[in-house]
Amino acid sequence: MSIWGVLIGRRLANEEAQGRKMTVAEGVAAMGLDGLSSSAYGPEAALTILIPLGGAGLHVITPIMAAILVLLTLLFVSYWQTIEAYPSNGGSYTVASENLGANAGLLAASALMIDYVLNVAVGISAGIGALTSAIPHLHPYTLELCLAVLALITIANLRGTMEAGVLFSVPTYLFIASFGGLLIFGLARALLTGGSPAAVVAAPPLPRASESITLWLLLRAFASGCTAMTGVEAVSNGISAFREPTVRRGHMTLATIVVILGFLLGVIAYLAHAYRIGAMDQTQPGYQSVLSQLAGAIVGRGTIYFIAIGCVLAVVCLSANTSFVDFPRLCRLVARDSYLPHAFATPGRRLVYSAGILWLAVTAALLLIAFGGITDRLIPLFAVGAFTAFTLSQLGMAVHWQRQPRNRLRLLINGAGALGTGAALCVILSAKFIEGAWITVVVIPCVLTLLKLIKRHYNLIDRQLHADGALDLHAIKPPLALIPIVEWNRLTEKAVRYALSIAPEVIAIHVTRLEGPDAEEHNGRLRRQWRNFVERPARQASLSAPQLMLSPSPYRSFVGHLLRRIGEIEARSSGRPILVVIPELIKEHWWDHLLFTRRAHLLREALLRHGGPDLAVVIVPWAREAPHPEKIIEDEEPEAATEATVAGTTAVRRDPAPA
Repeated sequence: MSIWGVLIGRRLANEEAQGRKMTVAEGVAAMGLDGLSSSAYGPEAALTILIPLGGAGLHVITPIMAAILVLLTLLFVSYWQTIEAYPSNGGSYTVASENLGANAGLLAASALMIDYVLNVAVGISAGIGALTSAIPHLHPYTLELCLAVLALITIANLRGTMEAGVLFSVPTYLFIASFGGLLIFGLARALLTGGSPAAVVAAPPLPRASESITLWLLLRAFASGCTAMTGVEAVSNGISAFREPTVRRGHMTLATIVVILGFLLGVIAYLAHAYRIGAMDQTQPGYQSVLSQLAGAIVGRGTIYFIAIGCVLAVVCLSANTSFVDFPRLCRLVARDSYLPHAFATPGRRLVYSAGILWLAVTAALLLIAFGGITDRLIPLFAVGAFTAFTLSQLGMAVHWQRQPRNRLRLLINGAGALGTGAALCVILSAKFIEGAWITVVVIPCVLTLLKLIKRHYNLIDRQLHADGALDLHAIKPPLALIPIVEWNRLTEKAVRYALSIAPEVIAIHVTRLEGPDAEEHNGRLRRQWRNFVERPARQASLSAPQLMLSPSPYRSFVGHLLRRIGEIEARSSGRPILVVIPELIKEHWWDHLLFTRRAHLLREALLRHGGPDLAVVIVPWAREAPHPEKIIEDEEPEAATEATVAGTTAVRRDPAPA
């Protein structure tokens, strides 16, 4: 088995697809990492905006987070309905396309694609950034560590969604148990002390207030905190990954993720106020994250602290897995409608959409390399794409229920969701536009235009290939076969035999690339061989003797010169189809590509591109080694390979080759 086979695993058969789907436990790990990990930076993002308020910022973080939890609840109820209404796939692209039109669907798809790529790059870089902060000696290797984690997540997902869910379930549930338990302990202490618990390790003092509370500042804090909801749509986008009954498993997975996320966000905001913990400037020495300060205040800097913080780092770093689950499925839907290359809709070796996984990995890697593995400036771009998709999805669901008069309550819920997410999107755009949201506003139309151009090209090809009439059998003429040759050998003989079997007239073309005695000697030898070995046997077999055309090329060109000669023959062939038979030596080893030219390949490509509608190309191969198709079959169809091997062995035993 090849290295690729060892990394990815054996090829799966179609009937194994149902067994590869996920349960709720695996779904929470595969699709919930993005949402759960956002609890690590969502509250801190809001508190960072409130730094100029000093201690007063802690008094407003609770109502800000309460507003975010209300919006989260609204999204939960809305997506609960979406999963029920679209049990095969309830992603924003599908919902918006079916209810708002193709342009709305493409807008949602473009926004989500950008959001998924950003999530991968930022999630990995944030996790590695936290790791290098804890272990400064690793800081010079930030980019290498980011790419290593990206490679790990990519390989895990290429092996299958179920494998990724199983692999990442350990850090996910360890994070829930460790940090969730730590927060419950801290909450109990805070409640028992009347909301003013004593910190085991005191947090750094809050800075003095440099600004007063304004509505604009609160809106900016709310917009930053909304990054905590970027993974809520993951379940509805990837509902097809669940085992039957998909709706029930999707509902349970969505409920689990939202309940845990809501608990984490609410408790973190409350305990930050209780322990007087604020955000710190990441550019200053001695920086500590809000969660690090909070864990130290609750349990100190002992073993429990390092276990909890280690789980946070792992979950943040692996949060990119949510994108790897949903991005390929989104691309599959878009490609199925011909807005992306059709390869994105084809299952790969492990019944996952490998093209989407690899494309996501490559674009995220380029983003990491461009920013050196430090992508903090891309965080403001996060919520724009997600909330654009949220709004279009909820608006599409509202239109969906509007067509069904008996579902007024559902219409009200999704309508409220559309208003809530739309208002949040306006706030995010206003508050984050200068900080980088303008990049998303510019990039989304570019992606949208690219998708439309791809669709336009597919439509053009379909129009050119469309045929609605019967097969035209009038004026069919036998083909004229042309064979470009270098010398007389067994490969040329095989090509001539093939051409004579399908064409009544055969012309062999030899391009003379040199002048002088050597060329004359070579041409003379070739003429004699052609008379003795081709023309004479053909006449004896009552066949039309193949012609030999020697064509000098003064500039030693091969492909261009042959194209010119073929064009001349085609012009005087009175509309007969031209069949170019190209003899080609098969390059079986890597060194063959160094030792032999690529003229046959170049000629084939040139003929296919410029040969015209009445020209066809046939490759006559010559392999120096016996064919071994079972090697390919074994890689693609293991069971068929076994049968082919057995059949081949039997055939050899019955009819052994001569010694």
